[in-house]
Amino acid sequence: MPLAHADVVTKLNQIADTALVQLVYVSSLTLRSRLSTTIFEDIESKAREYNERNFITGALCYGNGHFLQCVEGEKSKVSALLERILADERHQNIEVLLLQTVEQRSFTDWRMRMVFLERWLWSPATKQQADQLSPYLPFVPHGWSFERTEQFLEVIKTFENHPHVNATGITYNALGNMVRHIAAPHQAFLVVQGSLSVLLAVALVLLFL
Repeated sequence: MPLAHADVVTKLNQIADTALVQLVYVSSLTLRSRLSTTIFEDIESKAREYNERNFITGALCYGNGHFLQCVEGEKSKVSALLERILADERHQNIEVLLLQTVEQRSFTDWRMRMVFLERWLWSPATKQQADQLSPYLPFVPHGWSFERTEQFLEVIKTFENHPHVNATGITYNALGNMVRHIAAPHQAFLVVQGSLSVLLAVALVLLFL
């Protein structure tokens, strides 16, 4: 179960500033952020710059309107980053799922691995590894247990091909991607239903004239 804010503060206060810490939190994109066409690029670029400067590693996962981020680094650096995260108005409903000291990092790339948990955003190579992710889809990480969170981290850190968008990147906002995914395979159906709706509306108008 998620940790209460008071418990997070208490736990952090009990850890030495130089200790290596792993923290995992989840959050939801605000509606305004979902409508932004640059939200993912903005978050990734700023995370890369900040993490390189502060020797923080980890993974940032997105799916179904939710983020799950694992950050690893010195306790003092992770604490400062958590304060930034809590003040970030681009997301809401922030919960800490896991906070612990570790002997070594699970993720060693400071660029912050970006993982997309939506099938229509995956590259062809990633789809070959989809079986490992199936138990976690649809992606709704709020309320995950400590054990489930750790199992998920074990899965994504072993990926040979990181779940990501193909080379062109994301050109739609979060809601746009979802609409495109639903509409594209059903265009003929939507056209027929739209035509029938127009005919029904015309018939009703003529009936009451």
